[in-house]
Amino acid sequence: MRHQKSGKKLNRDSSARKALFRSQTTALLKHEHIVTTLAKAQGVRGFAENMITLGKKGSLHHRRQALEWVLESDVVDKVFDELAARYKERGGGYTRMIKLGPRKGDGAETVKLELV
Repeated sequence: MRHQKSGKKLNRDSSARKALFRSQTTALLKHEHIVTTLAKAQGVRGFAENMITLGKKGSLHHRRQALEWVLESDVVDKVFDELAARYKERGGGYTRMIKLGPRKGDGAETVKLELV
């Protein structure tokens, strides 16, 4: 039984799922938008918002925590310098999902995940 198990499995083992979420979080913070499936976007959204929250806190400890998850150090610099200043008055909800419709190949629901 899956009692109190949160998150989506995405038909991957835990290490592949973690690698997917890390790479998509890095891409979202670097380019400020990505196009992906609805299920993947729902999984990535929480990690991206957490990284921006760490950027708003701004201490060395929080920067090191962000460096553990984000794959590129220049993206962490962007989060702590640009994005933290942009969202300093905002209490949360830094991302939005815009539905784009089904993907042509397999019919999966696609969305554009972007920073507000």
